[in-house]
Amino acid sequence: MKPLLILILFISLSTPASAIADCSTTACVDVFTHNNQIIITAKKTDGGALAKKGTVVAPKPKPTLWFPPKPKAAPTVKRTYKPRVRIKKVVTQSVNLSDRLIKMVPTATIAYQPEFEPLVHVPVIFWCDLPTLFQSRVDIIGEVIDVALRPGFAWQWGDGQIFQTNEPGAPYPNQKITHTYKQPGTYNVTLVATWNGNFKHNGATRAITGTIKIPSFAVITVVSANSRFTK
Repeated sequence: MKPLLILILFISLSTPASAIADCSTTACVDVFTHNNQIIITAKKTDGGALAKKGTVVAPKPKPTLWFPPKPKAAPTVKRTYKPRVRIKKVVTQSVNLSDRLIKMVPTATIAYQPEFEPLVHVPVIFWCDLPTLFQSRVDIIGEVIDVALRPGFAWQWGDGQIFQTNEPGAPYPNQKITHTYKQPGTYNVTLVATWNGNFKHNGATRAITGTIKIPSFAVITVVSANSRFTK
């Protein structure tokens, strides 16, 4: 559990506990979701960029033999001085870079056919304009990260029925999502797009922690067909 605790402190308190960063010899990167946003973090500690200068010590003087002079009437004392040794201090330069980016995924717009007063007991065609794959490449403190997410769709038709799919749908004649209303009225349609995926860094692929859920809304009015009597 110790490595997990260290990782949580590195990212921040807002990082999910299950987030696992991709660490290499040069940097640690992580991609996760928070408040329906994609959070990309990267941090470099040294990356081999430490510039060190060694210690330089002056050479010691060679020892010499000294013999006192023969005693004289007025002897003198000869002083010797040791040479000073200069020591150069070690100088270390380190690099500590970190950055944090926020990416947003697109929001869906709901469309349907027929656009004007669809009829009861007649299938209504629905679709949205979201792509089936969202990709983004970011360069953060010199680290290249590729993010890829795919959406899942949950349709709530407003009459109590729910439909889930991985398709965004399409208009006629390529329709894939339809719903038939049994009673006339005004219905609030809700589409919840749930995004999840992975990120790639230095050739390694990891899952993005968390999901992003973004709702979209539309109002549809369904009417009854007019009855006509013919002779």
